[in-house]
Amino acid sequence: MGQSPRLDAIDHLVLTVTSISSTCKFYQNILGMQAEAFTVADGTQRWALKFGQQKINLHEVGSEFDPKSAYPTAGSADLCFLTSTPLEDWIEYFSVHGIAIVQGPIARTGATGPIQSIYIRDPDYNLIEVSVKKPNLKQKRP
Repeated sequence: MGQSPRLDAIDHLVLTVTSISSTCKFYQNILGMQAEAFTVADGTQRWALKFGQQKINLHEVGSEFDPKSAYPTAGSADLCFLTSTPLEDWIEYFSVHGIAIVQGPIARTGATGPIQSIYIRDPDYNLIEVSVKKPNLKQKRP
C-alpha cells in the first residue's frame, strides 16, 4: 500500500447551538466573524460562521443535519481562536461589551507552540479561548 494517507488541515467544524440567530449575533458582533447562509444539494438552507480561511457550520438543537455527531449538544464545545490583537485590547473590548473573562491571561501550549490565552463563554456557554502566539524561547535565534 505504500505510505499511509495523511490529513492536511481542518476545513470546517460543526457547532450545535440553541439558537442560530443568537449564535450568529454573538460571533459577528463580538468576535468579528461573518454569518453566511448557504444552500446544500437538497435545497436546504444552512448557516455558517466564516473568518479567515475557516468555517464553522451551525446546527440548531433538534434540527441537526445528517450525518451528525452521535450526541449533538449545545454548550459542549471548547474552541481556541488565534489573534494578532494584543490580549489587553481584547480584555478591554470584552469588558465594554459585558463579556466576562472566565480565566486568563494564562500561558498555554497551542498547535504550533506557546500561546497566551483568555477564556470567555458564548451564548450556549461553549468555552471560547482567544490566544496570541508567543515566541518559543527554547528555539535558538539566529
